[in-house]
Amino acid sequence: MKKILFISVTLLFVLLSCNTHTSGQQNIQETILHNQESFFYINFKTYPRHDARLPVGIFDSGTGGLTVLDAILNSDNFNNKTHKKKKDGKIDFEEESFIYLGDKANMPYGEYPGNHKTKLLKEHVIKDAAFLLGKKYYPSQTAEKYRTDKPQVKAIVIACNTATAYGKNDVEKFIKQAGLNLKVIGVIGAGVRGALENINKDKDAAIGIMATAGTVASNGYPNTVAEQKKKMGYSGKMITFQQAGVGLAAAIDGEKDYLDASLHTVRKNYRGPSFTNKIAPIHKSIMKRYNFDFSANQILYSGNQKSPDKLQLNSIKNYIRYHVISLLEKMRKSKTTTPLNSIILGCTHYPFFMKDFRETLQFAYNYKENGKYVYRNFMEKNVSLVDPAINTAKELYVYLNNNHLFNNGKLSNSRFFISVPNLSDKNIRLKDSLNFTYAYKYGRKAGEIQQYVKRVPFSRRNLSPELLNRLKVKIPLTYHLIKNYMGKKSSVVAVQ
Repeated sequence: MKKILFISVTLLFVLLSCNTHTSGQQNIQETILHNQESFFYINFKTYPRHDARLPVGIFDSGTGGLTVLDAILNSDNFNNKTHKKKKDGKIDFEEESFIYLGDKANMPYGEYPGNHKTKLLKEHVIKDAAFLLGKKYYPSQTAEKYRTDKPQVKAIVIACNTATAYGKNDVEKFIKQAGLNLKVIGVIGAGVRGALENINKDKDAAIGIMATAGTVASNGYPNTVAEQKKKMGYSGKMITFQQAGVGLAAAIDGEKDYLDASLHTVRKNYRGPSFTNKIAPIHKSIMKRYNFDFSANQILYSGNQKSPDKLQLNSIKNYIRYHVISLLEKMRKSKTTTPLNSIILGCTHYPFFMKDFRETLQFAYNYKENGKYVYRNFMEKNVSLVDPAINTAKELYVYLNNNHLFNNGKLSNSRFFISVPNLSDKNIRLKDSLNFTYAYKYGRKAGEIQQYVKRVPFSRRNLSPELLNRLKVKIPLTYHLIKNYMGKKSSVVAVQ
């Protein structure tokens, strides 16, 4: 009897051990759909289907997706009464509300593929979508208990090019598995259609694509250009050139591995373009073409300014100058004469700085060496800058109209969430309270299902003053909604 009991206990121990190991390597979709003991579980049987009163969900890898939301909020492409494509002087979504999520703790998404972490990236994307579909959030980073009063959503906009390229199909498949019929709109298709609108169907044209390294590696944009060119009956020659914006999105979001305005000298942990960065090299031979601004520590360097030993970009303006010129250098070296018609800003962070992109393109168009134009012979005088968010707004409107999902709600009911490191998870490694270390962020493995982060409301604790000021200047309507929401939530956050 004792022998049988010993064997039974041993077998039970082995089974429990196996189950523990398996739970650490679970598929995130299966966890959300079936593991009722998991934080990530959602009971989709009770999901409010085809409910026009629900908000629209939008997510991005950080705060850059707010430019997509702002384009949606400001769009006036339709008559709100007849729903025909004609401006009526009223914003198209004046009676809708939105829920926004920026997964800032896990950004930039564009670097996951280069670190061989595509599966982990896809997992993040599914978690983002699940957050919008679910009800759970934490009132603050230090709160121990989560709340369950977040509205669910009636449509999802993936306001992130990398997430669209690598995860949109997964999100659509997951939603189907959940038994839902929700529209998922990605920004890549919208961006390509926006670029094609600027080109006559029989005209030869080059399209530039400026995006994160991950989006570029996916070839999502060139593939979609080829697909849409054929589908829409374009007969002219059409070529694409891509530039991976290493560090640009991260610099815009204030990631200190790429930009630190407090510094005056070069540092060791810099990861942006440099003389020695093999992925994003700064070429000494064309320093004048970059037209870098050295004032106010916007460039960190050692040695002589005219011929530095080391050089690190330390302003968003200089990142833009580097990447625009790098794109044009690719075109110059290809010896193409097909004119650059449009550049798709294939990262939601970039439209914040349209002015800087235009200024750099104008500088390049007029730039001469030895009396000869360097770039003009393959550039149109006014290269169009395409913000994919514009067409994204149109697609969202058409979907809501065709499915009778317009609401008589209030924009002021919109909510804004951001991810922050979960300080209760002892496995995480931090640079500071709001940022993982780079090694930890890109060293994690897919299938190790845990709460790396907490999704919490926007607050002055997790948004820098610089970012809030930028939002106030660049996207005032969205900033007003954010300020309104933070005002509503400030008393809740203060109590935690």
